[in-house]
Amino acid sequence: MLTLGKTRGLARLANNEGHFCMVALDQRPPLFEAIAAARKIDKSQVAFSDVITAKRLLVENLSPHCSSMLFDPNYAIPAAIDVLPADCGLIVTLEDHRTEETEGGRKTKSIADWSVEKIRRLGGDAVKVLVWYRPDASAEVIEHQKAYVRQIGDDCRRYDIPYVLELLVFPFLGQAGHTADYVESPTKLPELVIESVREFAKPEYGVDLLKLETPLAANSLPPRDGSEASKAAQREFDAVGKICSDAGIPWVLLSGGAASAKFELVLEYAYAAGAGGFLAGRTIWLNAIRSHFPDTAAVAKALSEEGVGVVDSLSKLTKEKAPRWRAPAPAFQSISKEGDLASSYAAA
Repeated sequence: MLTLGKTRGLARLANNEGHFCMVALDQRPPLFEAIAAARKIDKSQVAFSDVITAKRLLVENLSPHCSSMLFDPNYAIPAAIDVLPADCGLIVTLEDHRTEETEGGRKTKSIADWSVEKIRRLGGDAVKVLVWYRPDASAEVIEHQKAYVRQIGDDCRRYDIPYVLELLVFPFLGQAGHTADYVESPTKLPELVIESVREFAKPEYGVDLLKLETPLAANSLPPRDGSEASKAAQREFDAVGKICSDAGIPWVLLSGGAASAKFELVLEYAYAAGAGGFLAGRTIWLNAIRSHFPDTAAVAKALSEEGVGVVDSLSKLTKEKAPRWRAPAPAFQSISKEGDLASSYAAA
């Protein structure tokens, strides 16, 4: 049974119909690259002020159309916390986008001087952590990643705030397609995704919502037309769905920068397997930044038309095909007199 704090936090992330229709704008390297491409400069030359400007435009134009948004503390919060609508939930990133890259895999760390406690104190509705994970990584890397996820879970329990865990498979150093950022591999193995979910759905990690990539590359998914190929693809999604269902953890899909039509197909498979929504970023807003920045009026126009159109289309599909998330009823059967709740509710 979820605690009251975690339950109310998750309810803030969903809309009134119980669907998670969420926009991610905590991305750092992908946004740096988009601004650099627009300005025709190297991404190392992107100014802090440009990132702030871009993130504010995203919040101003997209926040009225989603149930919640994912902010990072270094850019998005100082850029736009003042224009985030009161009815839009706030998820806050904890992990640093810089990882320790080794031959055996990647090690995640938190942003310097940042913590679950600070996220709770500033009014965040949930904590999000992205963990690069492969079950075939070195024993040292796997233990580091598990310990990191477990520690954040303990902190989220202590401060009674929902824990959103994002899992991403990645190529090892020296493998084809290796990059420090997330680019979906067209040849990724579904078992790597599925086994990662199986590990972190265990209760010891304290995860309350999983943000997952598609187990099969978006560009290779067949139409959901009842063919043998579509049935085989559905089985991979169903494997993820069963793990999450058995663990009692709701899950949503990340877009990975897929074209909107491709991402909608991903969602159709995922919703048939029990996913409750999306937490998407680049698919919604990347083109507006890359094509029009630093012309803020043109960026705003593209976001209000193209970006909002994508959000609305994804939300419509979600309403039609995704199961609703319902907050579990609080266990008040043992509350019989004044003071029982206060004395029984766990302290930090």
